[in-house]
Amino acid sequence: MRYSTSSNFLRLLLIHILAVAPLWLTAQENAHLLSVDELFRLGTENSLQLKKSKLQEVIYNDQKKSAYTDRLPDIQVGASAGIIGQPVIFQRGLSHPVRPETPDWSQNYNINLTQPLYQGGRIQAQIHQAELKEQIAALTSADNEAEIKLVLLQQYMTLFSYYKQREVLARNIEESEHRLKDIRRMKKEGIVTRNDEIRSELQLTNDRLADNSISIASQQLDILLGLDESQLIVPDTTLLYTAVSMSDYDTYVQLAYNNYPGMQIVRQQTLLAENDIRLTKANYLPSLSLHAGNTLARPLSTTLADMYNNNWNIGLSLSYNLSSLYQNKHKMHEARQTVQLQKYAEELLMQNVRIQIRTAYTRHKEALNRIEALKLSVSQAEENYRIVQNRYLNQLSILTDLLDASSVRLDAELQLTVARTQAIYTYYELQRTCGML
Repeated sequence: MRYSTSSNFLRLLLIHILAVAPLWLTAQENAHLLSVDELFRLGTENSLQLKKSKLQEVIYNDQKKSAYTDRLPDIQVGASAGIIGQPVIFQRGLSHPVRPETPDWSQNYNINLTQPLYQGGRIQAQIHQAELKEQIAALTSADNEAEIKLVLLQQYMTLFSYYKQREVLARNIEESEHRLKDIRRMKKEGIVTRNDEIRSELQLTNDRLADNSISIASQQLDILLGLDESQLIVPDTTLLYTAVSMSDYDTYVQLAYNNYPGMQIVRQQTLLAENDIRLTKANYLPSLSLHAGNTLARPLSTTLADMYNNNWNIGLSLSYNLSSLYQNKHKMHEARQTVQLQKYAEELLMQNVRIQIRTAYTRHKEALNRIEALKLSVSQAEENYRIVQNRYLNQLSILTDLLDASSVRLDAELQLTVARTQAIYTYYELQRTCGML
């Protein structure tokens, strides 16, 4: 009979293993270890905002190429044909009209070339304007890319916190199970009451409650990274323990002035406003161009003889718009004021950059100090839990004290994890403000 019971138990255990094994294998197959470098690569490759910025770069590049073509000659080719009406010639007043013999068909073939020689610097200013717009578009893409990386990193750190929380809870559950066994043993011996056993069971049940935070956060990252939404992302745990060097505050400020995309964008916008002054000044200056052409036509325009006539011409054309003397005055004043406005915007951004760096720098140092403080708290909480557990097992303290000590230890470990993730995030936030992300 005992043999039959053992056989049934082994049979049921085998069935359970076979039923759970496919689920375990599927979970392992769907898990994807994601490093920070891969996070940034996939995030930037699949970002619609970044694709939009890159497309804007292509548009401005085409505009720059179009601006360069303004320096090339303008060539026009034309052809015309038509019916010639019967001409009427009056030799004496309006009486005695004469209708000479003329051809009925006319043809005209022409080619004209105009080469700008001098436009008051307008063409070169338009080319420079297109180049500046292309540079601004590239800097905007870089700024968007850094911002996307920071957003992705924040979600990545949140996901890591969830994993660490599950790890801590799993260890806490294991210890709660051992504690419950001890309490049940002590209850049989009459040392503790049923109330202690019930409270321990409730605590264990609460710890075992399922939490879907990992799957939800993982799915959000899957969508942003272009991965299968059912794939479970596992963050790289080595990131939290990577040592990073800190520079002084003034170094970060100088880095930001030189590399922060927003700072470079506002400088390019100032150059763009100064270029608008050159464009406006070009309206005060004359225009000089070379023109040439060739025309083949029949009949002769003078005698209307049915013969082909070919002639060519070449010359210079000089023009000056006198109305610009009064029409361009306010445009010039507007352009100069725009330059001053951009310089104020540049100074204002420099102030904001210093504030942002000071904030990020302080937060990062606080996060590092918090880690050191919480390391001590975790060590103290571990020691406190060990002491209270020994006291409870020796009936020198009550179960409430033991549960409180366990909660304090759990909270200290979770706070340390949050502090570590916050330190990583503030470091990258500082790098983003400096234009190094």
